[in-house]
Amino acid sequence: MEKVSLTALAREHLETARAASSGRSSHTVYGGHEHSLRQTLMALTAGSKLDDHESPGEATLQVLQGRVRVTISSAGWDGSPGDHIILPRERHGLNAIEDSVVLLTVSKPIGPHT
Repeated sequence: MEKVSLTALAREHLETARAASSGRSSHTVYGGHEHSLRQTLMALTAGSKLDDHESPGEATLQVLQGRVRVTISSAGWDGSPGDHIILPRERHGLNAIEDSVVLLTVSKPIGPHT
C-alpha cells in the first residue's frame, strides 16, 4: 500500500504554478500508460485555464482548493472545495476562477481493443 498527502501535493504544486508562466502545475498521483485508472493533481492560478479539449474517456474532477469552472460550448458548471464533477464526454475546458487545485480521475482501457 502507498499513501500520498494530497494536501501537501496541493501546496507544493500551487507554489509551482504560481512561479510558472503558464500558471499551471500537475502531478500524476496514480497511474500512467500501463494503468486504466489515472489520477492527476492539477494546480492552476486564478485566470489560468485548460483550453477546450476532447474528453479522455470516463472522467471526474474533485475540487480540493479554490473555485473552477468546467465549460462546454453551451453550458458551464462551477466547482468549489468538496465538489465532485462528472466531466462531460464532449469537448470541454477548465478555468480557474481563483487559485485552485483539482484531482482529475480518468478511466481509459489499456491493451488491445476489440
